[in-house]
Amino acid sequence: MVHSLYIPPCLSTPNHHHHPPPVHKSLRIQIEGPLVSIQKLLPNVPWHVDVCNPIFPQPAARKLAELTYRALHGNNALPDMESHLVVRDEYLGWIHHKNEIDYYGVTFDNNVPSDEYFPEVLQINILEIEADEGEYANEYLPFTIDPADYIGKNILAVPRCCQKRKGSTDRKRVNGLVAERDVIRLGMDRDVIMKLLVGHGVYSTKIPEKRFDIVPRPPTGQAPKE
Repeated sequence: MVHSLYIPPCLSTPNHHHHPPPVHKSLRIQIEGPLVSIQKLLPNVPWHVDVCNPIFPQPAARKLAELTYRALHGNNALPDMESHLVVRDEYLGWIHHKNEIDYYGVTFDNNVPSDEYFPEVLQINILEIEADEGEYANEYLPFTIDPADYIGKNILAVPRCCQKRKGSTDRKRVNGLVAERDVIRLGMDRDVIMKLLVGHGVYSTKIPEKRFDIVPRPPTGQAPKE
């Protein structure tokens, strides 16, 4: 049975500015959770998991991004969302000593300009309810859930603002992983390395222009005194 992705209303007063975000806002979104939960959302989507021959992106990446977008925006979702969403990275949680995964996440951009390397980030975590009848969720979330609302029909996904964890490193971590993915995809040239530094928060601005190919000599032609 296909389940629905459910993101509950924000607990904060007023609502956190990313829960939900304005539909046209430039935002990088990461959603991740147990593979068993994601398979309930996308039961007919194949998985190509080979640690020796990884592919990017998985067939589920785009579909999970679209489900997340719709769950966030509801009736406000843009009809042409396909033109606004770009898959940037994904995470596969490999089982030790096995060619299998048990955890999956996708990072996608919504209206993020191509030259923006350190956008704001929304982190969303999927929680598996059926396996333990909500025990984990009720222990680690700041609110109580009724397993009957989810078992057999809904998959719970909770933005960071409604979790106990604060997520102070989310922006640096997610943007850094996207930058690393770009390094793999594009190769190690200067601009890509700078982009990686921006993504990891070493720089929080756009890539600066290169001004000198070599370090200029002092005006006297001699090395400066220490």
